[in-house]
Amino acid sequence: MTTHLLYLHGFRSSPHSFKARKMGAWVKQHAPGVTWWCPQLPPSPREAIDLLQAGMQHWPLETTRIVGSSLGGFYATVLAERTGCQAVLLNPAVHPARDLARHIGQMRQWHSDEVFFFRPEFVTELQTMAPGELRDPSRYFAVIATGDEVLDWREMSERYRGAHLRIVEGSDHGLTDFDVHLPHVLHFLDLAPRP
Repeated sequence: MTTHLLYLHGFRSSPHSFKARKMGAWVKQHAPGVTWWCPQLPPSPREAIDLLQAGMQHWPLETTRIVGSSLGGFYATVLAERTGCQAVLLNPAVHPARDLARHIGQMRQWHSDEVFFFRPEFVTELQTMAPGELRDPSRYFAVIATGDEVLDWREMSERYRGAHLRIVEGSDHGLTDFDVHLPHVLHFLDLAPRP
C-alpha cells in the first residue's frame, strides 16, 4: 500500500509539467490520504538529493513510492537504491553526466521564464552519485518510449533489465500519451486495480 508518493520532474522541467500535474490531480481526487510531494528541484544534483532525503526522512519507507521522469528518473533510482523504496521511471536518464555535459551554461525552464545555470561541477555531482547495478530490479517499473527523441530507449531498457518494463512503440520523450500509461503506473503503485 502506498502512503507517501514523491514525484521528481526532469531537467529544465518543474512541478507544472503535464505528467506531474496529471498524477497530482489523480492522487488528490482518488487517494486523498496519500501524502503527495512534487518539489521544484534545484539545478545542483547534490542539493536536489539532499533536499529530497531531508524531506523524506520521517516517511515510512516501506510504503513510500517514487516516480521520476527523465533526470527525475535517475534521481528516483538514486533514492530507491539508498532507501529500498519502489520506483516508477518515465523515460529515465541513464547517463545524465554524459548527456548533460553539453548543456553547461544558462538554461530556461520549460514551464516559466525562470533562468538557471547548469554548472560544470554539477556533472561531477551526477558522476559521484550514479548508482551501480540495481540491487533488486523487481522494485522498478519503467515506461520507455521507442520514439524518445532525447534518450536512447535501448540504453534505458538495458539499464533496467529485470525490472517491470512497459516498452511503448513510438510516443516521445515527454510521453504526451501519458493518459494511456497512467493506469499501469497507478497499478504498480498499488493505487488502482490492474487496467
